[in-house]
Amino acid sequence: MVDAAIFDMDGLMFDTQHIYDEMWGSACKKLGIPLVPGLVEDTRGTIGKNMYAVIRRYYGSAVDPSKLWDENKRLTYASLEKSVPKQPGLDELLTWLGCHHVPMAVASSSERDIVRHNICTAGVERFFSDVVTGDMVKRSKPDPDIFLLAAQRLGTDPSRTLVLEDSPNGVRAGHAGGFITVMVPNVARPTTELLKLADGCCRSLFEVRDLLEEGQI
Repeated sequence: MVDAAIFDMDGLMFDTQHIYDEMWGSACKKLGIPLVPGLVEDTRGTIGKNMYAVIRRYYGSAVDPSKLWDENKRLTYASLEKSVPKQPGLDELLTWLGCHHVPMAVASSSERDIVRHNICTAGVERFFSDVVTGDMVKRSKPDPDIFLLAAQRLGTDPSRTLVLEDSPNGVRAGHAGGFITVMVPNVARPTTELLKLADGCCRSLFEVRDLLEEGQI
């Protein structure tokens, strides 16, 4: 049995990653710039300086990264204002962990207001002891800072803490921090690299619960 569990949010808890992905195109259109192939994939799981660096890598000085990201956020928040689609098995996994007194935290690159909005709208906020967001650390995924801070606040050792992630950068961050890292793929498919880094790969959150129940995690 693990001592604690840390959840990514977009794409892992909620089926929101595709919304963020789609809004990059909408934001680019709004600002009158082309959506460069690769931008969507490389920005997943990043925030702040790391995200801006990705945007600059694709557009150079032709685009203000903060304006592009702000437009993406505005469009995304409007889309999620009334409902947040939960991933299958989320309620069941949270209930199982709660019944076994496993402390849980959310560690998301999204900003605190959207994380709070999503978990409250979905009715799952009661399960989480803490919420750690990208603006609370200097380096975003694939650096492990956000997970290390979450573990510190939960009072658990990374080697005894489960990290659940769907994104490549999140899996890299979990592995780099020495966590028990399980990938639950959503938009991004597991590559050979990711399968080597992850301690496990599950098709759904139902499968994560089953493996925990069987003592395989």
